[in-house]
Amino acid sequence: MIPGAVAILISDIDVRGNRLRCRSQHQADCTTGSGAVDSSARCRLLTLISTSSASRASTTPVPLVDIGCGLGYLVRWLAATNALGTDVELVGVDLDAALVGEADRLARAEGLTCRFVRGNAFDLPEAATVYVSTGVLHHFRGPALAEFFQAQASSPAYAFCHFDIAATPLAPIGAWIFHRARMRNPLGRHDGVVSARRAHSDGTLLRAAAVPGIRALLYEPRGTANPFCTTLRPVIGVRPQLEAPLRRALGRDARRIVGPEHLAETTR
Repeated sequence: MIPGAVAILISDIDVRGNRLRCRSQHQADCTTGSGAVDSSARCRLLTLISTSSASRASTTPVPLVDIGCGLGYLVRWLAATNALGTDVELVGVDLDAALVGEADRLARAEGLTCRFVRGNAFDLPEAATVYVSTGVLHHFRGPALAEFFQAQASSPAYAFCHFDIAATPLAPIGAWIFHRARMRNPLGRHDGVVSARRAHSDGTLLRAAAVPGIRALLYEPRGTANPFCTTLRPVIGVRPQLEAPLRRALGRDARRIVGPEHLAETTR
C-alpha cells in the first residue's frame, strides 16, 4: 500500500459527498451535507491506513471495520470506488439485524466486495486494523464515550478515525434548515436537530480519546476552520509510534491536526 494511504482512508469517509449519516435510537438514517467532494479528506484517510499497514507483520488485507454501519453507505461507497485499493478488507458492523440485512442485499445487488456483520464490532473473530464510524460519537454520553475509545485502545487495532458533527453555533441551525427541506417524517426532522445539539465539543472528544496506548488527534478544531464549511470532522487515534509517520505522510495538512495539548493552549 502506498505511503499516505491511512490519511486517505480518513478523508474518504468525508469525501462521500460530505454527507453525514446519523443513526438515532430508532435506527433512522438521515443524510446531511452539500454533496461537495473533499479530496484532501480522502487523502487523510488513505494516509492513516497506509501508516497502520506499514506497522503490521501480516501481509493479508488490512481489515477496516465501520462501527454502526447502518445501511453500509460508507463501506459500499469505498468498495464501489475502490478508493483504498484491493489490500483493504471492508467490513460493516451494526447491532440492527434489519439494517445489516439490507446493507448486505444492496452490496450483493451492486456486485461489491465487502461484507456486513450483525454484532459487536469489538467481538469479531479477526480484529480490525483501523476502526471508523460516521455520525456515531454523539450517541455516547458521559463515561460511555471514554469506554468506546478504551475498547479500541485495548484491541490490536493500530488506528481509528471517527467522523461526527462539528459542534459549532451554526450546526443546529443548519440541521433544522436541511431537515425541514429534506425530511418528511417528523421524527427525522427532530432527530437531525437533536443530533447537532448533542455534538461533542473538541475538548470532550480529545479528553475521551486520550486513553493509554493511543495518541488522540483532532482534525481542524473549532477556531481553525470555517464553520460555514465544516459539517463534520474526524477525531483520529493512532498508536504513539505512528504519529510521526502519519504527519509526514499528510505533509502540509499535518498542521491541521492537534492533540490534547491544544486544549491547554486555547485556554491561556
